[in-house]
Amino acid sequence: MEINVSQQLKESIGTTREYEINEDIDIMGLGVSSRVEGSVKLTRTNRGILVQGTLYAKVPVECSRCLKVFDCPLTVSIEEEYFPMIDVNTGAPVQIPDDVDAFTIDEQHILDLSEAIRQNALLAIPMKLVCRKGCAGLCQECGKNLNEGPCDCDTSKIDPRWAKLIELASPGEKSRKRKKETE
Repeated sequence: MEINVSQQLKESIGTTREYEINEDIDIMGLGVSSRVEGSVKLTRTNRGILVQGTLYAKVPVECSRCLKVFDCPLTVSIEEEYFPMIDVNTGAPVQIPDDVDAFTIDEQHILDLSEAIRQNALLAIPMKLVCRKGCAGLCQECGKNLNEGPCDCDTSKIDPRWAKLIELASPGEKSRKRKKETE
């Protein structure tokens, strides 16, 4: 996603241009490209070019409940400033801000959006990835995907670590005895 901005760098501050994006990017860094679509607006600033836009993509991720791979839709908002390395009029090197993460415009005045889109897309991925709203997940005993149907495991067994809490929650003999003792 490279855009030649040499003409825009010669124009006055505030000049804008809009571009449609429809390209493949390896967002996850796994060698699998995802289609990224949307539009961006490039605005000339006193220091470089400000890129703003909203992009849409689907990335292959793993469900945190059932471990199935699915395409997660993303809405990626981007707002990044790019700084030129070379003055477009004189050809002299330009001092870039000390910010380590600053995006730059190369010596040929090409602005590459790929890395900025990839970074912002990674930030847009939800923390808890679920393939669908009612995902049942995996059986704790045998590991079967419960979305495909129930398993044959005995679910009546109670983990002994929870026994005291279950005892407190259910009105049984002990709670009836305590009630009588307090009366």
